[in-house]
Amino acid sequence: MKIIIHGGFFSESSTNNETKVAKQNALLRIAKDSYEFMKSHSALETVVYAVSQLEDDELFNAGIGSQIQSDGKIRMSASLMDGFSMKMSGVINIEEVKNPIQVAHMLQDSEDKVLGGEGATDFARKLGFEKFSTEIPQRRAEYEAKKAGNGRGTVGCVALDSFGKIAVATSTGGKGFEIPGRISDSATVAGNYANEFCGVSLTGVGEDIVSGAVASKIVTRVTDGFSLNEAFEKTFNELKPFDGFAGAIAIDVDGNVFHQDSHPSMVFASFDGENEEVFK
Repeated sequence: MKIIIHGGFFSESSTNNETKVAKQNALLRIAKDSYEFMKSHSALETVVYAVSQLEDDELFNAGIGSQIQSDGKIRMSASLMDGFSMKMSGVINIEEVKNPIQVAHMLQDSEDKVLGGEGATDFARKLGFEKFSTEIPQRRAEYEAKKAGNGRGTVGCVALDSFGKIAVATSTGGKGFEIPGRISDSATVAGNYANEFCGVSLTGVGEDIVSGAVASKIVTRVTDGFSLNEAFEKTFNELKPFDGFAGAIAIDVDGNVFHQDSHPSMVFASFDGENEEVFK
């Protein structure tokens, strides 16, 4: 069993040691807790569990603490993919829901698996997801001061369970001040993709990630025989001509865990029951 999670980018890590340590501790705690959860649950259930915890932590830009868009509202996106069944489900620009990833999970067995805007929010309400404001004072202050966001905040998880099944989940609170209706990469196969060979979750600038089709390219290349390292190297090299801003985490079916970012520094943590790694 292996698990790796990410919490977006953290450019302040070199100057704000207190926040850096808080993120390191939170990511390791969630990674280890989710690993324990996976001992009695599937990879699919585990990635939802892990991302829900990330959404509940205001240190990260997803769920609680999401960015505010240009019209003063918060709209979030999340998706989930089961590498075994090849089912992907997601919500785009959902509003006033505490855990978008849990709504995405409910869509796994729906005929219509990706919902956006009012449709996504209405679907959540019909299933009993209560109205919940994910705004925190910090985000409102940033918004009022026109300082919100750098477009690099997303959370995600990739898990390999004891049955060799892979799943991936990704959730974002947006980049801040975006035009209402803007679509992030998090609920697309560019930002969140898995099959029986590999799973990948992305963070960074959504437009760059979509332009590079990053997650789907990495998974496809691993499926075609590339090593995880080789697949990352080739795909990230293809971002260079347009200075694409992205960070990715991945696990393949052999249990290899990999992460890479094009610009410093993605925050992440991984755990396999014995060994742990966290961003520095």
